[in-house]
Amino acid sequence: MAKLGGTDIEIYPLVLGTNTFGWTTPEPDAHAVLDAFAAAGGNLIDTADSYSAWIEGNSGGESETVIGTWLAKNRDKNVLVATKVSQHPEFKGLAGPNVRAAADASLKRLGVEAIDLYYAHFDDADTPLEETVAAFDQLVTEGKVRHIGISNYSPERLREWLDITERTGAARPVALQPKYSLVSRAAFEPGLRDIAVAENLSGLPYHVLASGFLTGKYRTEDDLAQSVRGGAVAKHLNPSGLAIVDKLDQIARARGVAIASVALAWARTRPGIAAPIAGAREVDQLAPLLASAELELTADEADELTALSDFIGA
Repeated sequence: MAKLGGTDIEIYPLVLGTNTFGWTTPEPDAHAVLDAFAAAGGNLIDTADSYSAWIEGNSGGESETVIGTWLAKNRDKNVLVATKVSQHPEFKGLAGPNVRAAADASLKRLGVEAIDLYYAHFDDADTPLEETVAAFDQLVTEGKVRHIGISNYSPERLREWLDITERTGAARPVALQPKYSLVSRAAFEPGLRDIAVAENLSGLPYHVLASGFLTGKYRTEDDLAQSVRGGAVAKHLNPSGLAIVDKLDQIARARGVAIASVALAWARTRPGIAAPIAGAREVDQLAPLLASAELELTADEADELTALSDFIGA
């Protein structure tokens, strides 16, 4: 188990991503995934108020609503929920009144008294950062939010946020959610990583399986047609990307686990990373994700993977 930032909260080595809930994962299947995750010891669920507003017929908040109906039946599970603000169609940006209104809407959909971890989803250059920091701090003061996280910020803007909290005494962030994987390291390393380590922020990265590329599912151009996500992984079908998959495969075979398990376990070996985020559309997809939480790579295994990805950017 890892600690959440400077708090006393211990989190399972895998965070459950839920952006498919209410989209490609119907509510009964989503509840089954949540049941299995909690039964395995998982205790942090990640969502956002905008999931899945990009689908025709959806308006945003679908994932939160599905989680809320599960939480209503599982109050005894002590599962924590992280959600985000800035991208919901009705609550765009991070102006103070918008942050507060979005939080109230998320609380209602989730059916909880407080959001355990509330992220600024994307930076809002049109709103003074002092206003955003104050809005998040007010939510903590009012008891509507327990802890603050930051997602998709540049190192410079993250540092500015931290400087404002130092100057004003506002509640400090405890978590950081960057895009990060063996084939996409530049958004986190070195800038955000160094701040996370120095300031005791828990890195909880998304996109760690690179839209499925790091499961070994895609090895040739013909494989891209297997999934709607094929187009998103085409850029990784190159000698560098395939060398990483080959090494993951080698380690996975030696350990008797899935390739995805190794890719997720690698992320936990990296400085500043507490637990990766990964989602499952159905229960059968959850097993290799959960297995990653029990897998501890050797230093040599981790170093070999890191060396293969050293020159891979965003």
